[in-house]
Amino acid sequence: MADRPTTVDAYIEAAPEAGRAHLRRVRAILREVAPEADEVIKWNAPFYVEPRFLFSFSAFKAHLAFAPSPEGLDPFRDALDPYAATKNYLKVRYDQALPEDLIREIAERRAEAVRQRDDDGFW
Repeated sequence: MADRPTTVDAYIEAAPEAGRAHLRRVRAILREVAPEADEVIKWNAPFYVEPRFLFSFSAFKAHLAFAPSPEGLDPFRDALDPYAATKNYLKVRYDQALPEDLIREIAERRAEAVRQRDDDGFW
């Protein structure tokens, strides 16, 4: 993505065509989970902030990355086996079925954990 989009709509439109359906669906899931979150572009990726970081996603040539933080992914490590997960990201290739239920469950758990925190830290 050569141009730096300033909205999530523009971000998705600038992403590889093969991934746009997955990206739109991830966005819809995250908006369902956190309807009050601000949807902003930070570090050239869509972020969901309430006012703390909840999660983000990003588009690449052949996959998307969902980033709910390492703490958000840790309880789901076994379920991440079919995907190329790292410490920080769940990576889903565009030619794979999108694990919607898994993404929703991770996002819900992450949002609840962030909302229960007492500190003011962004991350």
